[in-house]
Amino acid sequence: MEGIVKCSANYVPLTPISFLERSAIVYRDRISVIDGDVKYTWKETHERCIRLASALAHLGISPGDVVAALAPNIPAMYELHFGAPMAGAVLCALNVRHDSSMVSVLLKHSEAKVIFVDYQFLSIAQGALEILRETKTKLPLLVLISECGQPAAISSPGILEYESLLATGKLDFEVRWPKDEWDPISLNYTSGTTSSPKGVIYSHRGAYLNSFAAVLLNEMSSMPVYLWCVPMFHCNGWCLTWAVAAQGGTNVCQRNVTAKDIFENIAQHKVTHLGGAPTVLNMIINASARDRKPLPGKVSVMTGGAPPPSHVLYKMEELGFHVTHAYGLTETYGPGTVCTWKPEWASLPRESQAKIKARQGVQHLGLEELDIKDPVTMKSVPADAKTMGEVMFRGNTVMNGYLKNLKATKDAFNGGWFRSGDLGVKHPDGYIELKDRSKDIIISGGENISSIEVESVLFSHPAVLEAAIVGRPDDYWGETPCAFVKLKDGCNANSEELIKFCRDHLPHYMAPRTVVFQELPKTSTGKVQKFVLKEKAKAMGSISKGNTSRL
Repeated sequence: MEGIVKCSANYVPLTPISFLERSAIVYRDRISVIDGDVKYTWKETHERCIRLASALAHLGISPGDVVAALAPNIPAMYELHFGAPMAGAVLCALNVRHDSSMVSVLLKHSEAKVIFVDYQFLSIAQGALEILRETKTKLPLLVLISECGQPAAISSPGILEYESLLATGKLDFEVRWPKDEWDPISLNYTSGTTSSPKGVIYSHRGAYLNSFAAVLLNEMSSMPVYLWCVPMFHCNGWCLTWAVAAQGGTNVCQRNVTAKDIFENIAQHKVTHLGGAPTVLNMIINASARDRKPLPGKVSVMTGGAPPPSHVLYKMEELGFHVTHAYGLTETYGPGTVCTWKPEWASLPRESQAKIKARQGVQHLGLEELDIKDPVTMKSVPADAKTMGEVMFRGNTVMNGYLKNLKATKDAFNGGWFRSGDLGVKHPDGYIELKDRSKDIIISGGENISSIEVESVLFSHPAVLEAAIVGRPDDYWGETPCAFVKLKDGCNANSEELIKFCRDHLPHYMAPRTVVFQELPKTSTGKVQKFVLKEKAKAMGSISKGNTSRL
């Protein structure tokens, strides 16, 4: 169209760095970060991030270089989400549950130039560097983050200290804004074997848009108080690291997540929002009476990371929490969908409301399209709540790709959509519901069994604290459901009781035929490590021997 001119006046690359710049003006003297007795204002956080960016540039960090971090939810980790990209760097926040071997693999794969390490994980990082040294890999600089508010104590030579590094930074440093909004802002590793780690690349544009989407789906007004239960290393805290800055909120940091600390922080700081996997919600609803405290006001909770059992959602609502269910993957910057509530559902019984809320819903406003498709024909499945297909995404909040793995990137984008690997159905109202990971579906006697459905029933048993379902090899059926269960303290139940309970609430073929009582292995983000349980079930062998008669 004649008369159009694209220039710096009307086109500026989108980046969440701008959120911090604005909050330093609008919310200048309001509290930005709290960690115990340590508090910073938005003016101070902005200045600290400028100094951090300046110090990184002085260390020789160039645009596009990777800066790694191995730290829990502490102020330094929050500052790195702005300071690193302000230096033009790409932040790679590592899972604090990794051992030295895995950290060494990821440092080598990402080619990180610097690694910021919390004092609690210094031995892990030093072990990783020792492994790299033996392979003659160029080592990243190590910056130690001392305990917040405590004087630095460095005994090892060659280690820099975080606060001392910040002190070298200049406040007149010129922020390195992205030249292209598709430039990388962060690198997040999804679960993978040590031989093939998958580094998911986020762009400034995607982070900006997903942060806005997070504000909207959390219904965050200005100056929220956000309690950090989601690890900041997990999809950059579901992009809430940047979203809270956009609204001038207060970040309440937690090194460790316990029910007692959650209730205490909510009461002390008048928390308005928090997020967490269903395991965190489960921890909250099963908190002891002495750890619980009355909520000071409305507390909105976003849950995701794994499908939440409807029973857990019901109990959270009973305690007074307002729960929003989101769903996504590392490749979609965390939340990609939200189960947007409809007013007409409010008149339904609480149990029915919880079942609806357990659905994954519809795409959020930052994402263009969400669909359930046949992965072969790429045709949409009918919206009948029965026909299963693969969940697929299209939009600006889908990753740029996998670092150094073009084949995996092309496979994930085959057909012009991002293939999630999750299986689900579409309800007549257009809302989707997850049924399983494609690799976790149990096929027994030719019937598909959703482990999520069976787990949801087990969670509703009064004695069950946690449950996970995997397939156990079977000579006759192919597979049968095997339940791994952890009981609540002081409660008793045996295998026969739980199997009968499932048979009373499910078609008989879906009920587990084996129940194992044990602690469930989990990732740091609260997801059950089903591959560990699958190995255990596989080692148990078949129940059926030969041609067992059909049940």
